[in-house]
Amino acid sequence: MASFPVPELLAPAGTLDAVRAAVANGANAVYLGASMYNARDEGAQLSLEELGQACAIAHARGVRVYLTFNVLIKPHELPEALQYLGQCIDRGIDAAIVQDLGVVRLIQQVYPQLEVHGSTQMTVHDVSGARVMQQLGVERVVLARENTLEDIRAIREQVPDLSLETFVHGALCISYSGQCFMSGMISERSANRGSCAQSCRKDYTLTDEATGATLDSGYLISTKDLAAHDHLEAIAKLGVGCLKVEGRKKKPEYVATVTKAYRGWLDGIARGETGRAPTPEEVEPLVQIFSRGNTGGMYGGRAGREYITRTQPDNRGLPIGTVVGLEGQTLVLELTHAVAVGDGLGFEAPAADQGAAVGGTVSEVRTLSSRPGAYRQVVTVKSGPRVVTAAEGSHVVRTSDATLMGSARESFAAVPIPERVGVRRLDVRCFGHAGGPLKTVWQCGDIEVTVRGEVPLAPASKRSLDMTQLREQFGRLGGTAFKLGAVEISGLASGLFIPVSELNRLRQDATEQIEEQLGWGRMSDAAVRDARIEECVGHIPETALVSAAATSPTNDHAPFALRVVVCDVDTARDAAAGGATEIVLDPFVRHPAPPLARVTALRDELAAQGIGLRLRTPTIVRPEERARLAKWFGLGLPLLTGHLGLAAEFGGAGHDVIADYATNVFNQHTAALLFELGVTRQVASIELTADELGELVAPWAGRAFEVLVYGRTEGMTIEHCVLSAAFDREPTTCRDLCVQKHTNVSLTDPAGYTFAVATDSNCRNRLLHSRPIAATEFVPALWEQGIRGYHMVFNVPGDPVQDLVRAYRSALDALAAGDAPDVATPKRLLSGAYTRGHFARAV
Repeated sequence: MASFPVPELLAPAGTLDAVRAAVANGANAVYLGASMYNARDEGAQLSLEELGQACAIAHARGVRVYLTFNVLIKPHELPEALQYLGQCIDRGIDAAIVQDLGVVRLIQQVYPQLEVHGSTQMTVHDVSGARVMQQLGVERVVLARENTLEDIRAIREQVPDLSLETFVHGALCISYSGQCFMSGMISERSANRGSCAQSCRKDYTLTDEATGATLDSGYLISTKDLAAHDHLEAIAKLGVGCLKVEGRKKKPEYVATVTKAYRGWLDGIARGETGRAPTPEEVEPLVQIFSRGNTGGMYGGRAGREYITRTQPDNRGLPIGTVVGLEGQTLVLELTHAVAVGDGLGFEAPAADQGAAVGGTVSEVRTLSSRPGAYRQVVTVKSGPRVVTAAEGSHVVRTSDATLMGSARESFAAVPIPERVGVRRLDVRCFGHAGGPLKTVWQCGDIEVTVRGEVPLAPASKRSLDMTQLREQFGRLGGTAFKLGAVEISGLASGLFIPVSELNRLRQDATEQIEEQLGWGRMSDAAVRDARIEECVGHIPETALVSAAATSPTNDHAPFALRVVVCDVDTARDAAAGGATEIVLDPFVRHPAPPLARVTALRDELAAQGIGLRLRTPTIVRPEERARLAKWFGLGLPLLTGHLGLAAEFGGAGHDVIADYATNVFNQHTAALLFELGVTRQVASIELTADELGELVAPWAGRAFEVLVYGRTEGMTIEHCVLSAAFDREPTTCRDLCVQKHTNVSLTDPAGYTFAVATDSNCRNRLLHSRPIAATEFVPALWEQGIRGYHMVFNVPGDPVQDLVRAYRSALDALAAGDAPDVATPKRLLSGAYTRGHFARAV
């Protein structure tokens, strides 16, 4: 037996059949989303009725059910969201997986009995972030997919009481979850709201902006699928409590196949079969059922070129052979695996530039020769009514294995779906004699009603009233919330007759009366719940209000703050000359960082002008990187950070800390929580409209809130480096590429939009939005809301920094003086190449 606990196996379920597949194949728990507030908006949502059925299926086999309640929630949505969560709790869920920090707090207040898990979209990836989760009372947190084994070890050792969960199989996001804003900025389909447009699955061109040279092309940020089976033992030994399979949009056959495989490997570890990696034969069903190509992820360290699909973003299937000839409309294949009627086959040209892949379903097959590992077959493949052909030399991939699909379906065929869940038992007692009415007493829990017949009982001339007839008529409860229990007839004389219509009337009358009484109870329960929700949503802790009220809103030189975020000293000087009230230096966003001596000189230079200097930290600081930040923290500068753990750590120690937009402040309760953690001010989410920003800041009348009104947002934060991959160099050892040879590169999508790629101090890529946000037209409305902090960001070369800062400063000066601001100049300076962001586009 293993000397360490074997983790829980958590399987995805987007349908009832997927729930059946998971429980039949060894899952300890399933996670699923209902029709509202979950991060899968299409094709993976269960109705409330189906949710009840799913819980019944799972609980009958000792399997837990976790609800994905993992989107950011706007202020006006909070009451509805909490009411809906209550309905899900009523159906039997065991825990909720939550992204929104404010919602975590509200759940703990409204539904204190419900277990709360922190979603991977919280971007918890280090010790300080894990400590915040523990402080908030979150029972378990799903770590970032980018964490290595050493990262997990550090978190586990320093926050031992927090249960950890990590992904082991399925699709990977290229960006740190919770930090992907590209989809929303491009299409209004926010990844943080469950509507990701999968921008990462497009094909891109990597270009050197200085020379115009194409450095790479293809699906450059489309990840392969995670398959971490080789790391299971190491992960288990670290004390991780739960292993998660991605795939709520996948078919139940996928869920069955993957769950079965991981169940087998984990059971082997539990039996003491350690030190053994799965064989290729054991892994093959996982490749066959769905695969973009597999990667072990980053458990063993940062992955390079092989982390990405490069040539295609979808299921590739299992490579099994070659087209060796054509016989009319049939194909002659040399194969390592025999194919059968019903299999899906794809044909890829021998070279990437020789045409797109084609495919279809095998409709006829004839075997010419057969020996283990070598088959020669003649097949007819059709795509609908059309026969598919392929050139000689084409590679054959099996995209679907009919036998595997059949066995997967068979594995859960015996798991029943309950017809009705949550029905109440009705017991009936019957009394009566000839000439009198039939009296029925109906019992449902504590509720009892009596219903008397209107037609007298008469001696029977043919069939007399008996138990069989009573159960048949009283048991017709379809369409109601009841099922028939015991029928007692000891008080009913024998040999009597009553029309069937009268029995039906008695049943209908009884169920209506009981429904009415149950409704009174439900209305009372709902009223109590709604009152509690209203109370909690409407209450902001006094500590949060007081801490924000104590914050100096601006500085000594202006009734507002115009903070300009820059990544080098020269840009800082330009921003200061344009009228910035504070410079925020981000020395990490691009290689190389300026020397500390230049930063201290800049601080002193700015101070002489009455301008402050603030340090912007990376949003991602994995455990091994923390020590490298020490010298920067040693400068004693105030901080701007999108890293929740750092915000709590330094804010809690009394430092001047502004929480950046990456903390995803979407509602007033998240804002209150950050104030309680110690931040002095906070930048609202960039995914809120101007009106929604007003709802967010209303409890504080705007005080201590700031908004990004100019600049290119970081659309993705990527552990993968597209530049090193282009040259097939080992990540983190190739800084000559980004520092010397290709200092300014970009990715261009099929629509022609170009995204600057900033390679940061830890060799991550930060994809910057194709156009800057220019929101001067919304500044007057923000000013009316009481907001006095405004951020501008300059992170690409070539912007007219001084002129743009001066234009925003002039607009703010005008508002402070009570005059109408000039909102047109910034747009004129940009020649129309800007976006209004989400100020007028809701996600």
